Amino acid sequence: MSSDTQILKGVGDYKWGFRDPENLVFKARKGLDREIVEQISFMKGEPEWMLDFRLKGLEHFNKRAMPTWGGDLSQLDLDEIYFYAKPTDKEGQSWDDVPDTIKETFDRLGIPEAEQKFLSGVGAQYESEMVYHNIKEHLASQGVIFISIENGLKEYPELFKEYFGKIIPIEDNKFAALNSAVWSGGSFVYIPPGIKVDLPMQAYFRINTAELGQFERTLIIIDEGAQAHYVEGCTAPIYSTDSFHSGVIEIVVKKGGRMRYTTIQNWSTNMYNLVTQRALVHENATMEWVDANLGSKLTMKYPSCYLLGDNAHGEILSMA
Repeated sequence: MSSDTQILKGVGDYKWGFRDPENLVFKARKGLDREIVEQISFMKGEPEWMLDFRLKGLEHFNKRAMPTWGGDLSQLDLDEIYFYAKPTDKEGQSWDDVPDTIKETFDRLGIPEAEQKFLSGVGAQYESEMVYHNIKEHLASQGVIFISIENGLKEYPELFKEYFGKIIPIEDNKFAALNSAVWSGGSFVYIPPGIKVDLPMQAYFRINTAELGQFERTLIIIDEGAQAHYVEGCTAPIYSTDSFHSGVIEIVVKKGGRMRYTTIQNWSTNMYNLVTQRALVHENATMEWVDANLGSKLTMKYPSCYLLGDNAHGEILSMA
């Protein structure tokens, strides 16, 4: 059985609508303004350039009109959204480090079992923060990086800054600008030249709190001749009020590299899901987007491949 088949098995049944009691370390007030953006940046201990990046995103978001050419966004009230909720004080490096209440949720979702059986690495995001990241030791010893986006900024600042916000700039669209202002969580992945990661890496995104926005940002760099497969899965409880998800995915596939990005989105029916995904594909490289959208109140997604060299190849398979 292929890894895609294993991941997709049973995903059509919405059995993930359970909710947990709210137990947060911190939750920002509803709505979005400069104070909220500065609060997020302060809590993450970010460098000044990242705060400037966020504030530029907020400025551009406020200038852009809400798009009217796609699905109906007239009922999306951002003043009623919580833009940041912190579930724990620190990210776990082993499953035992994850708080019991959060661990029970991911146990019910089968994440530890999946990691043991057919994944090379796992990341788990709960509300606004990654609570767990782990990768097989033999891959880490080869220089493979699979960590939270926040740790990518702290531990690999030069590599991070070279690509972050360059593939999908702040000005790309209104919701890319919003993500630039309030991003939190997501993965930072680097595959060194010639390294082939045979088993998928998976990140799982869970929203539990009602009326919460989740704004992960993922940056993946596939160096020359390298290969990887990244899978993201998304679910949330069913509430009577709306929730909001607006992620940004930036990928670079260098010469001769190969990357597959699989999304299994099975949000509950109260979720607005507005996502921008883009890959820069260089000479003799291949990028594959495999996108299964099985839930949400409204999904608007923009997967794309920019072919930047001879024999660059891109494929997009999207199901809704």
